[in-house]
Amino acid sequence: MLSELKTFIAVCRHGTFAATGERIGLTQSAVSSQIKRLEESLGFALFDRTGRSATLNAAGQATLARAEQIQALYAQLADLPGEAGASGLLRIGAIASAQASLLARAIGTLRAAHPQLRVHVTPGISMGLMDDLDAGKIDAALIIRPPLGMLPELTWQPLVHEAFVLVVPAHVKGRDWRALLQEHPFLRYERTSFGGRMVERFVRREGLAVRDAVEVDEISALIHLVALGVGVALVPLVEAHLPLPAGVRVLPLGEHTFHREIGLLQRRPRASTPAVALLAQCLRDAAEGSAPKAGRRARR
Repeated sequence: MLSELKTFIAVCRHGTFAATGERIGLTQSAVSSQIKRLEESLGFALFDRTGRSATLNAAGQATLARAEQIQALYAQLADLPGEAGASGLLRIGAIASAQASLLARAIGTLRAAHPQLRVHVTPGISMGLMDDLDAGKIDAALIIRPPLGMLPELTWQPLVHEAFVLVVPAHVKGRDWRALLQEHPFLRYERTSFGGRMVERFVRREGLAVRDAVEVDEISALIHLVALGVGVALVPLVEAHLPLPAGVRVLPLGEHTFHREIGLLQRRPRASTPAVALLAQCLRDAAEGSAPKAGRRARR
């Protein structure tokens, strides 16, 4: 019944059988069949059905809490019995710019205290990692704060704020960031990413007529393209990329500065594993020790 429970939890998250099927790779009829088998096994209905719609009933709401607990307990079966400290496998999703700095320090502390705990890091963009967390493929995600809110069963722990700046080739003269953005080819932070959306909103809000030349998701790639003289770019000042190459000059945006917030997205404690709580504390400690130039601690 574990697969049926997982599908049941997914239906509660996504609202309909059709939407759930699209998210977890099943047909709508397959989702419906799994829910029917689960209801037959339990001996009661989980949804009130009216026509083609299905609404979670009181029994379903009570079952959801227990199903999440069962899923969390099942995830702990990889823990080796009889060993001190945390053990088993912790699956972390993380954006590339946080892996070599904030996450590396946190994992170092975590492994020093719990050497039996194995860690697997899944790379990706924030949106994809949020979907992976929702689907149960990872236990927690170190990402940019989602711009449109989060599912109610997930919690957000802010860690650092990173200011966006304009980076220009060192040989380019002038300090008027607005003029430089419009006079030179624009190297764009990929628009489907959370950070790229922030850049797009900023460009529109400021009424800037930029000349798009290259669009890429990797911040390091944008910085190196600037160093090669390809164009200018709006990027967050990230610890992992400091110091910047000699061929790059940084221009602050002054009162127009905007930030991206990096934090840990996880399930609520009842549906999460103890190892995630340990990771969260290590990340808080790592954020406190981050380099001042790379960003400041996020306010709660």
